[in-house]
This record gives sequence, C-alpha cells and structure tokens, in this order.
Amino acid sequence: MKKIALERRGITSSRLLFGCMKFCGGMQANPITEEEILKTERAVDAALSIGITMFDHADIYAHGQAEAVFGEVLKRRPQLRDQIVIQSKCGYRMEPGTTKRYDFSREHILNAVDRSLKRLGVERLDILLLHRPDPLMEPEEIAEAFDKLLSAGKVSHFGVSNVGSDQIKYIQSALPVPLIVNQLDMSLGRLDWVDHGILMNRKVDKVIRFPEGTLEHCRTENIQLQAWGSLAQGRFTGRVMEQMTEAEQLTAELVRNMANEKETTPESIVLGWLMKHPAMVQPVIGTVNPERIAACGDAARQSELMTREEWYLLYKTSRGQDIP
Repeated sequence: MKKIALERRGITSSRLLFGCMKFCGGMQANPITEEEILKTERAVDAALSIGITMFDHADIYAHGQAEAVFGEVLKRRPQLRDQIVIQSKCGYRMEPGTTKRYDFSREHILNAVDRSLKRLGVERLDILLLHRPDPLMEPEEIAEAFDKLLSAGKVSHFGVSNVGSDQIKYIQSALPVPLIVNQLDMSLGRLDWVDHGILMNRKVDKVIRFPEGTLEHCRTENIQLQAWGSLAQGRFTGRVMEQMTEAEQLTAELVRNMANEKETTPESIVLGWLMKHPAMVQPVIGTVNPERIAACGDAARQSELMTREEWYLLYKTSRGQDIP
C-alpha cells in the first residue's frame, strides 16, 4: 500500500488530519469553560476512534483559545501527548485594533511558537507551518528562526500553508531543513488543483488560482499535501445551503447515490475522491460534531474501492461540464 509523504518520513500514518479551528467557537473565541473543554474532548475522542492521530492548529484559531482548550484536554490526559502529532501555524496576524497582516519575521515566528507552546502546555510542536505567504518575507530571516527553534527542541519539522511551488523554492533556498508540508484549499468543490493537470494551456471559461506546478513540485520533493476545506463546507454531504449551483446540486445527488450503493457515508465518498489521487492528499477534517467526524471513518477504504470511472464522473459533475 502506498504511504503518505509524512509516513515515508516516519512522522505519522494518519490518513486524515483533524483541524482544530472550530474549537471554542472558531473565530468567535468563546471563553474556556467546562462545557467547551468537554466538547473539545468529545471531538478529540471521535477523531481518535476513526484512526486520526494528527491535530492541526494555528495561533489565530479562536484568537488562541483553540490551542488553549486543547491544552486543557492534554492537561487532563497527559498520556495523550505521546500518541498524537501536533501541528500548528503562525505568521498570520489579526490582533484586535491592528491591521491584518502576515509576518514571517524572525522575532514574530519565535514569539508565536513560544505562545503556542504555552497555550498547548507542551514542550514541542511536531510541525510548524508558515500560515500563508508574506510578501515581505526574507528566507534568511526565516532560516534563523527555524534554526533556533530546532536547536532549542521547540519544533521538530517545518512546512507552509497556501504557498505555491516558486515560493516554496524561494523559502527553501535558505533553510537548514526541508519543508515537509503544504496545506492548500483542495476539495471536490475546489478543482483548480485538478484542472491544471487536465486543461493545461487550453482556453477555458474559468479562472484557475491554484499555482501551476505546485502539486507536481510537492510530490517530487516529498512534501505532504494537506487539504483544508476538504469536505467542501458540507455542500455535497447534506448541509442545507441557501444557494447552490446546478452542478453542486447534481454532485450532491451523485455523492448520495454512490454512498447508498456502497453502504457508506457521503463524507467518506467526498474524502475518498480526494484521497484517490496519487498525490496521497491528507484531508483536514474541520467539524467538531462527533457524528460527522465518525462519518469520515470509511474514507480511506472508499478511496481504494473507487474506480477511475467513478472518480472522473464526480470530477465532471462537480465541474459542471465535460473535460475537453
């Protein structure tokens, strides 16, 4: 069986990644109460029950409260730390009363990691991602920060989020260690990453924003592709939405029919489609609903069972038109 890039590096074999953005109410930043801690713990247990052992944070999630409430769970269950992989991000700043901005400066990276470690109550992040590209970034300054974090044992590995292949090469040019993750917007509802490989230079009536060559570069360099938004905000798995295009409605119907035929869940079909790709994409599951988390548990099996014809049928239907 093929291995994901992180497994080839001996880091994790977790095919799914649990996204912690919605802990403590997401960007609403609810206070940390007993109810919030128990809600977080139930979500963590649901993730563990389907084989997820990797958890994805960012310092901006719930303005830091998402990391803090996760830290409360770890405080109550300290044995859990050695059973999981913790990934967090920094570099996207949105403090109240200031201009939203990116900051890949040495000082900010070092301070952000220290704050994340304190909130999580751990001594080390397994992986740190730079959260979206910073137009003012200097690779040498990033390298200084990474080198200090490595030497201090505060971070074991590094990666990026929402970064194209040219930017990866630019950042990597000064780094002492390889970037091993790139987290991108990839799903059955966001097809730019597939369209590049199929449409090439053909004239099409849609804008492709996924940086050309990114998928191929990451595969060549053994960089794990992680997909945020992997469930397409639920539009194909039963979420009631005010406005849906005809293509989205037809895709939701197709997903539902396939799930019924295969005696599985719509979530597992949507994720299975994404995981079928030979890039061995690692989807991020962003819900805190234990039932919906459990509904994702058959995704890896469905990816193996899905035929090429079924994969292309889902792609064509979601795209709203046949491939050229």
